[in-house]
Amino acid sequence: MSLPLTLSRAAQLLGVPRAVLQKHIAAGELPSHDGMVLSEDLEKLYPDIKLEDSGAFERIMQIKEQAFAKRVRERILPNQEILAQRLAAQSEELEEVRRHLAEYHRLVEALSTRIDEMQKTAPSPQLAELARLLDDGLAAVLASEEPADRLEVLDDVLRVMTAQVKVRPSGREFFVEGNESVLEAALRAGLAPSYGCRNGNCGLCKARIVSGQVKQIHPTDYPLSASERAQGHALLCSNTAVTDLVIEMIEATQPSDIPEQEVTAKVKQVTPLSSDILLLHLQTPRSQRLRFLAGQSVTLSVSGATTNFQGDYPIASCPCDDRNLLFHIRRDDNDAFASRLFSDPFKPGDLVSVFGPFGEFVLQKDSSDDLLFIACDTGFAPIKSLIENAAAADLPGLMHLIWAATRPDGHYLANQCRAWAEALETFSFETLTAPDAAAAGAAAAGQVLAIPDFARREVYVAGPAEFIESVTNHLKTAGLPADHLRYETI
Repeated sequence: MSLPLTLSRAAQLLGVPRAVLQKHIAAGELPSHDGMVLSEDLEKLYPDIKLEDSGAFERIMQIKEQAFAKRVRERILPNQEILAQRLAAQSEELEEVRRHLAEYHRLVEALSTRIDEMQKTAPSPQLAELARLLDDGLAAVLASEEPADRLEVLDDVLRVMTAQVKVRPSGREFFVEGNESVLEAALRAGLAPSYGCRNGNCGLCKARIVSGQVKQIHPTDYPLSASERAQGHALLCSNTAVTDLVIEMIEATQPSDIPEQEVTAKVKQVTPLSSDILLLHLQTPRSQRLRFLAGQSVTLSVSGATTNFQGDYPIASCPCDDRNLLFHIRRDDNDAFASRLFSDPFKPGDLVSVFGPFGEFVLQKDSSDDLLFIACDTGFAPIKSLIENAAAADLPGLMHLIWAATRPDGHYLANQCRAWAEALETFSFETLTAPDAAAAGAAAAGQVLAIPDFARREVYVAGPAEFIESVTNHLKTAGLPADHLRYETI
């Protein structure tokens, strides 16, 4: 019997991005109905799939081999109570299947007995044929040596370890793993839910549980009213999923949905990316994270003995890790904050004020088109945030990066791009060098024009003003629709 699976679960089982399966569906290679695919169709499409090579199977083997390791227990396996509840739920399903099989067996026996009785009183060729059909069918079932559906077996195991969450009204899906909260899982999956303190005090992550069961894992001081509890509301930051869930959740879809915040963060580390570019790693307090959309910027400020040094910078990290903020700071004598950082490097524990976020350079997650990212020098910073968020959100489009450099250290994180290309089937990249920003823009645009159907892609461009102007002029002239083009001057 073939198992119907959602695309998210199918991708998880096979260890491939959901975008790859969507491409197969669009090409007519994988049948789909109401967003579901059948396990037998997946095995036909991937006849040589080895479950031991899939991400899901690797996770199971890791648990098996390190069953008593504290790290695995805490991060992958749910706690004992939730695990017992999920096993109990599956046991109930199994018992229901057994009950139905017993009923069908009794029905077949009764039918066979009735046919025999009718044959004795009023023999007929039709009854004899029906009796033979019934006997042959039962013999075929009992003699069948068809192997179990491998994907169905793996799905049963994964349902014990992970709970699937469907979000209304967006239709997005994600998985809750280990002991993480529903909010943590949503952020890890690239969603932008409403939240604030993340410790159960503000109530901003309140959502309605339409179906399924949650369990509180963190204490909370926010008082849900009796009416809210009766309607199924719960705080996502304080609860995990016991079973698969359907929830109604507020999500940020545009920059105006994110409030401005002021956070005092600590310097975690300052690391040279090149001779003229530093990676500034800030860490926010556990009780005050920075909520932002990928591609947005903030103002960084630090007080000196007689003056205040500040500057505006794009965040180079994914919103899925809202506590660890990364910035690519280039040497610039006209930038007070950068000059302070290069002349007197921050030490771990130093305080930096973070104001924001701001900016409209964000992903359009409702689009199913392929994504094209174009960066010049440190314009890679917001592009990096967009790529990581698109990968976390498992957006349906393929991703391609063109990274131009006008300086020897312009491709300062090329190893990161190579790592993405190796890890993500949906990502590819190319680099180029040019003597100045305008020439880099023209060269990057030339590479874009060589891409088939480039005008159907969602294009994101970041870099110096001359680079932006050159790229956008070339692409608009070549026919790229204005609503497919977004850019940010760095």
